[in-house]
Amino acid sequence: MKLKSGNFKKNMELFQDYFHLQDNFDMIYRTIEIGGKNACIYCLNGFAKDEVLQKLLQYFMDLKPEDMPEDAANMCKKIFPYAEVSLQDEIDAISTALLSGMTILLMDGFEQAISIDCRTYPARSVDEPEKDKVMRGSRDGFVETLVFNTALIRRRIRNPNLTMEIFTVGEISKTDVVISYYKGRVDEAMLKDLRKRIKNIKIDSLTMNQESLAECLYHRPWINPFPKFKFSERPDTATAAILEGNIVILVDNSPAAMIIPTSIFDIIEEADDYYFPPVTGTYLRLSRFIINIVALLLIPTFLLLMNHPQWVPPRLEFINFAETVYVPAFIQFLILEFAIDGLRLAALNTPSMLSTPLSVVAGIVLGDFTVSSGWFNAECMLYMAFVAIATYSQASFELGYALKFMRIILILLVQIAGIYGYIAGIIFVIVLICRNKTISGKSYIYPFIPFHWKALLRNFCRVSLPTSEKR
Repeated sequence: MKLKSGNFKKNMELFQDYFHLQDNFDMIYRTIEIGGKNACIYCLNGFAKDEVLQKLLQYFMDLKPEDMPEDAANMCKKIFPYAEVSLQDEIDAISTALLSGMTILLMDGFEQAISIDCRTYPARSVDEPEKDKVMRGSRDGFVETLVFNTALIRRRIRNPNLTMEIFTVGEISKTDVVISYYKGRVDEAMLKDLRKRIKNIKIDSLTMNQESLAECLYHRPWINPFPKFKFSERPDTATAAILEGNIVILVDNSPAAMIIPTSIFDIIEEADDYYFPPVTGTYLRLSRFIINIVALLLIPTFLLLMNHPQWVPPRLEFINFAETVYVPAFIQFLILEFAIDGLRLAALNTPSMLSTPLSVVAGIVLGDFTVSSGWFNAECMLYMAFVAIATYSQASFELGYALKFMRIILILLVQIAGIYGYIAGIIFVIVLICRNKTISGKSYIYPFIPFHWKALLRNFCRVSLPTSEKR
């Protein structure tokens, strides 16, 4: 649908019906006179930058009839003192611009509407993310405003090869999606395939922002719980990924960057590995690897030994239960696995002023009275406490829950089949990791498959690298 060929009255009636102006209190319009011509300005309250709009209105009202150009194109070139402007004649394009926060100017005799970009978005400050903190390094983080996030990346890569392509996804929401990459280093085939996938998305709205987009982009079954994407709220991490040849996807209203392609080693990496010297960075990385493996195998191994106490060496007999076991150990562990998630959800919904005292009370009550009542043994509480803390040794929630699901499966297999279930469970975990694929269909365990010795060494040991190479 197009505007009514310069008929000001009919165009105003079209806007009145199309945008339901009588029902929307926050959609503001004002009829004015510019250089002897009737005009109307439309904007959304809360998006329009008041100072700029006020100066523009004052400038327009001072124009004389002899100053007015004959068409909208010349007006954009000669009249507007500042602000980014463009011409629109399709009502759908005008609607997207207006609902995105732009100001729309209709004028009598002009066949096109003028969109004026003098918008501002409600935004919080770029504080350090709560989850992705570092001991040393930058303290800024992505926010929900897309242009702020692209600016944080541009600030770190001042090179024309850094490219930001924007797409609109969602028939109703029309959400802005940006793919960021570095020309000359990105995999062109993967980039072409990603563009095609985004353009072919048919969905009403990206309701859950990046998660909705991820489920639209990844067409394979989601039964495998190991993460297919890496999410980060840190601009420095996203910048490093771009310089390595990866693609970063930013979604409006989401404070995180989605990095593709992603292997299991990429997900375990953290910014702290690179903000410290190579020796310290290597220690931190290896510690994280070991802790994740121990968090996966500690409880199934303990359960296996408790089911077969004759296998416990004399020097390790202290690990046996000191008190009578009233509830089977595997049931205790399963209850604790779910209880920890319950406490985590409760902590998220607890007001911040009460979270600390309630956490202390919950720790005392649950830790002391559950043991003394006989429901849980102290050993089970100890090992599950270690696992709960070890989960936070890496920043990926998705990887943490994937390891949790694998640990539950291992507990059940150990209880059912003993040592054979333990071995089968470990094989099952390895197979799931190996069979997982990145969005580009490449190996999830590169550089193991295909094998690349130098890349493998860099994944385990933090080495000092030139700027042009991988971090």
